[in-house]
Amino acid sequence: MLHFVWLVPTLPLAGFFMLALVGSRLPRAATAVIGAGTVGLSALISMLIGAAFMTNPPPDYFYSQDLWMWINASGFTAAIGLYLDALALLMMVVVTFVAFLIHLYSTEFMIDDDGYSRFFAYMNLFVASMLMLVLGGNLLLLYLGWEGVGLCSYLLIGFWYSDPANGAAAQKAFIVTRIGDTAMAIGLFLLVTKLGTLDIQTLMRRAAEAWQVGSALPIAAAALLLAGALGKSAQLPLQTWLPDAMAGPTPVSALIHAATMVTAGVYLIARMHGLFLLAPPVLTAVAVIGAATLLVAGVSALMQRDIKRVLAYSTISQIGYMFLALGVGAWTAAMFHFMTHALFKSLLFLGAGAIIMSLHHEHDIFKMGGLRRKLPVTFWTFLVASASLAGFPLVTAGFYSKDLILWNAWSSSRGSPWLWAAGLAGAFLTGIYIFRLVFTVFYGEEHGHMEKSPGLRIHIPLVVLAVLAVVAGFVEAPEFLGGKPWFSGFMETALPSPVKSPVVSGSETLFEFAAGVVALAAIGLAYILFLRARLMVQRLGLSTTGRLAARYFFVGWGFDWLYDRVLIRPFIRLCGFAKDDFIDRVYGGIAFAIRLFHHALSSTETGRVRWYAAGIVFGAVVLVAIAVFL
Repeated sequence: MLHFVWLVPTLPLAGFFMLALVGSRLPRAATAVIGAGTVGLSALISMLIGAAFMTNPPPDYFYSQDLWMWINASGFTAAIGLYLDALALLMMVVVTFVAFLIHLYSTEFMIDDDGYSRFFAYMNLFVASMLMLVLGGNLLLLYLGWEGVGLCSYLLIGFWYSDPANGAAAQKAFIVTRIGDTAMAIGLFLLVTKLGTLDIQTLMRRAAEAWQVGSALPIAAAALLLAGALGKSAQLPLQTWLPDAMAGPTPVSALIHAATMVTAGVYLIARMHGLFLLAPPVLTAVAVIGAATLLVAGVSALMQRDIKRVLAYSTISQIGYMFLALGVGAWTAAMFHFMTHALFKSLLFLGAGAIIMSLHHEHDIFKMGGLRRKLPVTFWTFLVASASLAGFPLVTAGFYSKDLILWNAWSSSRGSPWLWAAGLAGAFLTGIYIFRLVFTVFYGEEHGHMEKSPGLRIHIPLVVLAVLAVVAGFVEAPEFLGGKPWFSGFMETALPSPVKSPVVSGSETLFEFAAGVVALAAIGLAYILFLRARLMVQRLGLSTTGRLAARYFFVGWGFDWLYDRVLIRPFIRLCGFAKDDFIDRVYGGIAFAIRLFHHALSSTETGRVRWYAAGIVFGAVVLVAIAVFL
């Protein structure tokens, strides 16, 4: 079964080509079948491959498949080759399965949109690119998928391009992520120059043989790859594009900004763990950036009014948890949270889309309210996802994955009490902001008028994801539940185990209890503030201090304002000073010469056949004379 792995990215790519070529002439039902069907087949094959991989593992727990040679020049080779191990398998199954549910949801959500076939073409291309990214056996193929998802994010964020604000959001996402991508490209040049290959497994082996831990070259290479990861995963200081990316259709937010593209940076660091282990200062930076990001984004989420922007800042914060885990060497914990986050965050976005659709595209949570009786399926599934995000103890997947990160932040040899405290504070903020959303949207007085109820194709993905947002956590049972680390045991065939600190105090069970108490306290505080004492909170928000603080955190701590004044405006002024320099005059002269030749040659086109014949004869005479006399 493993030899069919090439079909997994090929099927969505084939769907893209079919929809791009003939999609506009197809009925919507056929478009839906092609768009969702190809991704569904890819998901089915992924799960069959996963079952075969786990029941009958290949030698050394990896399978490689070289399809054809891509580049072979001057001793450098790069194949179109796929590499499947536990890490790639997890990413492949999650991406295809969640993408299929989102595609199924989209067949109803986007049914009235004029760009129906174009939407599914872009979505299929995105899924194909993401699968190429996670299955690529070398960094060049990974980078191809990396840039592919960047292109598709631009197309999907700006899908409704007739609104200039949507186009601006797409451009912002494209430009900000290109900053990281440029650094990553430089990192690839450094690696291939010094190590002679971009094959991932060969590269990490050569790096371990050629470089000492903490030497300059691995630190430089890892730092450049980290910059690429920061851009793609929207981490400090390149996080500003993600909240504005909510301009795209809600299924886009669920796919790109919850389950796939924003986790590409997490995957890159995990995949290149051998290189990062040679650069301890960079790993420390990963942990610190993750901890800072989860706090900054958590506070911003608490101040948003747009339902999708709350979830956008939440995504930034939860990716911060994954970076924190990577930075302390808890590779499997990061991937465990990737899996649970993909389930509950895509469910939150899809639930938000159902609400927005029902209220005629209303996004303001304070214009909603009282929806739990009118949208019961959406309410209960959204509540499950919110509880999982908040880490509601014992019964939600998010509790187990987040607790594993917190425990490793404390107990790992690379961890520290400060990192643990930051993670715990972020968990407290998470419970408050997500249940602020729940209590504001589904409880209290009704403010919006519901126009239509979601149908079956929207409800099925919500219910499936809600079930998984609960049961998925039990694949990594902690000590007090019998200590069955099935997930870690499987992932450690591809990733190293975290190194425990020799001076750890306290037990994992104690820390799990503390995390559960914090989650419950946050939910209880949200209940008091946003349901029982709502008027008091409103009065506090109307005070001078409250307004200033809310405004500051609402705009994401002023990063856009800072970048605008420190980077963008000076660059524009510099361009204005340089617009008439000698370089422009050179190119202006070239353009003038081209126009002059154009006018001279066009003047010979008179339409007089005798002049054409005379010209031909004259030219022939000149050529004969040159041949005779020269």
